[in-house]
Amino acid sequence: MTSFRMAEMTWPDYHEALAQDPVILVPVGATEQHGPHLPLSVDVILPTAVCEGVAARGGYLVAPPLAYGYKSMPRSGGGQHFPGTTSLDAASLVAQVKDLTREFVRHGARGIAFIVGHTENLWHVSEGCDLAYRENARLAEGLRILNVGYWQFLPAETASAIFGTTQIDWDMEHAGIMETSMMLHLRPDLVHMERLVEHAPSRVPGYELWPYDIDAVPSDGVLNTAGAATAEKGKQFLDAYVRSLAAALGDAFK
Repeated sequence: MTSFRMAEMTWPDYHEALAQDPVILVPVGATEQHGPHLPLSVDVILPTAVCEGVAARGGYLVAPPLAYGYKSMPRSGGGQHFPGTTSLDAASLVAQVKDLTREFVRHGARGIAFIVGHTENLWHVSEGCDLAYRENARLAEGLRILNVGYWQFLPAETASAIFGTTQIDWDMEHAGIMETSMMLHLRPDLVHMERLVEHAPSRVPGYELWPYDIDAVPSDGVLNTAGAATAEKGKQFLDAYVRSLAAALGDAFK
């Protein structure tokens, strides 16, 4: 197999690769504001890079990513009011997960893992996985479907080395140190650190409210400062995610 990227394969090559019973990894991202210093595609670029790092170890194929996700929420993504944030209704995301699972099963896949890069996607992807399993388990003996946010696999030693004793609030890390560092490592050409505005962490309420208060969200869309981000930290994050997620997938699909 010359590539682990499904989109780069011919159909005969893909058919041959499936005969090896690989797990298909599906990055699930979003098109969403990430402050004035990062592109709208952060939540697509990062889980795709993690998936490709895992797939390079063998036994996996990486499907084209889902580039749109569930609606951005103020306390974890800044909110829908930012230009460029382009979101799906929950039913649309659930339907995409169901449809993709059906198609992969039709191709002959028995292991499918949705690797999420956007917090708001998680429960809706889970619903899609649950419905898809119900509909396809009888058609595919041994079918397994997994859903996970890649950031959940940061080893304690890596977190300690980068964040020290500070408790990580992943909601507040939107466009923060982790995402900015990984982008500096992977796509420095898309990062504009000179545009970053240093400010204290935001105090967005811990609940969802409609209509939400735009004034509760920092005007730059960054919930916590990313001033300490570096490309070196980004490599640490990526390497750690690949190692720990590969181990978890190995356990789930053994």
